[in-house]
Amino acid sequence: MTSDTRRARERAEVQEKILAAARELFVAEGVEAVSMRKIASAIDYTAAGLYTHFKDKDDLVRSLCRHDFGAFGQTMGRLGKIDDPIERIRRMGLAYIRFAVEHPSHYRLMFMTPHPVGPSTDDACHTGDPDHDGYAALRHAVKQGVEQGRFEADDPELLSQTLWAGVHGVASLEIVKGDEPWMRWRSVEKRAHFMVEALLRGVLKPGDRR
Repeated sequence: MTSDTRRARERAEVQEKILAAARELFVAEGVEAVSMRKIASAIDYTAAGLYTHFKDKDDLVRSLCRHDFGAFGQTMGRLGKIDDPIERIRRMGLAYIRFAVEHPSHYRLMFMTPHPVGPSTDDACHTGDPDHDGYAALRHAVKQGVEQGRFEADDPELLSQTLWAGVHGVASLEIVKGDEPWMRWRSVEKRAHFMVEALLRGVLKPGDRR
């Protein structure tokens, strides 16, 4: 390994450590409340050192968006090879919940934590490309289903937002309340399948319902 390769690897490792600390702090305290100095302190790093990796906090937030939404988008995008849009939507719903359960801190920051909205952040988080943007992948599949006449409604955005809301409910309850002893939770896998099928039965025409 050359010295340049080693330095590049070490730099990437430090950046991952910074992003992980920032993610946890943003989720716990809110994006606006967390300073670069606080992030640096969490990893025993200097604030000045942080600025050698990220220009400012906005740059760090954009990097987190690209990292987390990118991983999520790839998970959804990989299902694009499924020809039938309804089966693709079904698989996307299950994959969405699985991603949330396997990456709860990522999910909390992405979908359960308010953060500043602006053109640069929006561009980093939402590319509009179905191969790399989770919502775009869902909307693309729904639009195909609408064009094939398989839904009761004909508004792809309304259908996509309704389907998203349903799986988000399962995901967020599992993350926030999954360990509550008073609730006799069924397994998250069982709840995920039940929710996805209930949603699809509610929006599909009779011939496509299971």
